[in-house]
This record gives sequence, structure tokens and C-alpha cells, in this order.
Amino acid sequence: MTQTVTPYLLYEDAEAAASFRSRVFGFKEVDRMTGAAGGVHLEFETELGGRVYAGQPPDGFSNPADVGRTSLVYVLVPAVDSHHDHARAEGATITEDLVDLPFGHRRYTCRDPQGHEWAFAQVPERGST
Repeated sequence: MTQTVTPYLLYEDAEAAASFRSRVFGFKEVDRMTGAAGGVHLEFETELGGRVYAGQPPDGFSNPADVGRTSLVYVLVPAVDSHHDHARAEGATITEDLVDLPFGHRRYTCRDPQGHEWAFAQVPERGST
């Protein structure tokens, strides 16, 4: 199935966000360019092939860390336990530890250094519930 909705997150420091996502979340940077307003535009691919965009906006922007929770990006990963352990070891702020949800997902949530909220989940294989 083709991804039809792509999160686009804005960061005051897009370079730091790019480094964090690659190092901590295992995202692969697949595109980088300068936008019309002069800020950087980045595209990342997740382990299962999904895309997340990021950009650095012009003046007048505040990170969620400055204004409070604004969204939650939900990312499916093949092995959530090891993803969680790696993110914790790399210094991600875990906001909800690993939990098995009633609808079958195993998930944890964390916050990146600029305040964006992330949930990483593993879904059961079909026929294993």
C-alpha cells in the first residue's frame, strides 16, 4: 500500500533533528534541499518504508517544547523492544514505557530534544492474535 499521509514536522534546528532521528530512531535520510524561504527540507524513510518530512521554518515558529504537546507521530517498526532499548540508551526521553495495547500493538512513546512526541509500535503478524 502506498503511504498517502506524511507527517511534516517543523524544527528550530533541523540539522540537530536530522542527526537525532538517524542516530536514535534509525531513520534513513533520503532527501535534503533548501526550501523557497531558505530553510532546510529533509525527508526520512522509516525501517518499514514509511516517510517523515522535516523542515526549518522562517522566523515566528516555536518548538513543541516551548508551547506544549502539539501532536504525536505513530511509527510502525519491526522490533519495538530493541527499538525502545536503543532509543533509551541514546538518550531519548521515554514518556511511556513499553505496553501491550488491547488492540494488539506493542508500543512505547518518547519525546525528541525539540519536544516532538513519537510513538513506536509493533503490530502482531496476521493470524497470531
